[in-house]
Amino acid sequence: MSERVAAIDCGTNSIRLLIADVDAAGALTDVVREMRVVRLGQGVDATGKFAPEALERTRVALADYVETMLSLGVSRVRMVATSATRDASNRDVFFDMTRELLGRVVPGAVAEVISGDEEARLSFAGAVGELPAAAGPFVVVDLGGGSTELVVGDAKGVTAAYSADIGCVRITERCLPSNPPTPEEVAAAREFAVSRLDEAFAHVPVAGVKTWVGVAGTMTTIAAVAIDLPEYDSEQVHLTELNLPAVHQVCDRLIAMTHAERAALGPMHPGRVDVIGGGAVITEVLADELARRAGIDSLIVSEHDILDGIALSIVR
Repeated sequence: MSERVAAIDCGTNSIRLLIADVDAAGALTDVVREMRVVRLGQGVDATGKFAPEALERTRVALADYVETMLSLGVSRVRMVATSATRDASNRDVFFDMTRELLGRVVPGAVAEVISGDEEARLSFAGAVGELPAAAGPFVVVDLGGGSTELVVGDAKGVTAAYSADIGCVRITERCLPSNPPTPEEVAAAREFAVSRLDEAFAHVPVAGVKTWVGVAGTMTTIAAVAIDLPEYDSEQVHLTELNLPAVHQVCDRLIAMTHAERAALGPMHPGRVDVIGGGAVITEVLADELARRAGIDSLIVSEHDILDGIALSIVR
């Protein structure tokens, strides 16, 4: 007997929904998987609070998700909020909005802010579920809008995790104002990424790791551009493997592009156009560090991530 559950991940850049049927063995079968770019974290790094227009974009998207959940007979829901919500001083407005909307599906339901550590563990659970145990130990990197989670583990579970205070929105707003960014801006962004990721690697030793798995929109977009998709196709992106020279090639290309050139790429979501260059800078630094510290020579990109981990956590 299966149960229909809904997982919602509200990050700095996007809000995503997974409705899935979970069987007695804990296996997920997708019913709906959807993403909207709402940029909830717009300006939070500078102001410390949510912008009214960002809250409204998020409310509209969540209201649509609630209608979908009601129409498909969801019995349980879990919504988690991550980096931007941890940082915002006016987060009570956000929670009141989620309580009102989610309560239509399950009375009393409300978004919860999770720690960077739990965010990392949920991402790991979702990302490695389809990979063979022999490919471990794994390092899973969830590159979000405001934070980047690094998690090391194997088939038995997580052994180390850390949430670094850097993401594609945060680095873009802080370091990359020009269109296209100047060499000086890119150098400053790389320096910022190295400093934040050095701290992460100090907490998450990667020596002995065999496989790098990247999740979330920056990584999946990089993969889609690298394999030259005419439009985004999650089935073709899922479990794409790129060697590190290919990772650097596509990242260099994205960093150097103008806004208009990025927008013209077939698989590029409009909401990622202005921040994908910042995400590419972080990805290149990760590639360099993982090659140096663990001898990693490729990146596997997974479409399954924290959403899958949230859905599984509902029934476990």
